Formats: sequence, structure tokens, C-alpha cells
Amino acid sequence: MKKAPETTEFLEKIDDLLKFLLPNYVKEGKNSLVIAIGCTGGKHRSVTLANEIYNIISKTEYGCKVEHRDIEKDSKRKG
Repeated sequence: MKKAPETTEFLEKIDDLLKFLLPNYVKEGKNSLVIAIGCTGGKHRSVTLANEIYNIISKTEYGCKVEHRDIEKDSKRKG
């Protein structure tokens, strides 16, 4: 998935957005920013993107943690 040009472009745009948002959040006195990434199953694309965003933020002076909320859930819907 990361090899898709759209994924690379998406992550570049997220990086640019974070470079703008994070210092402004701090300047406004905010101490947290929640970023949620979702996909149908919650085990592949969203996990990869969340990890990539974590990698972007971890290269800055700001703290970051990643949590994969749905990774342990059964992806089959029960009717």
C-alpha cells in the first residue's frame, strides 16, 4: 500500500498539516491532538497509516503515541 503514489501524496499532505497544526496547538495552550484513521477492517490500511503518522510526529519535538483500537476485533460482521 505504501508504494501507491496516492499514499505517498497523502502522507506528504499530512506531514505539511502537522507542521502547521502542532506548533499552533501548543501556542494556543492545547496539550493534545487526536488523529483518527479508519478503514473497513481496521487491520491493514489504517494501521499502516497510523504508524506512518506516528513516525512523522516522532521526528519532531512533540510527544506522540499510537493506539490501534480495532486491531483485535473480529472483522466479520455478525447479523
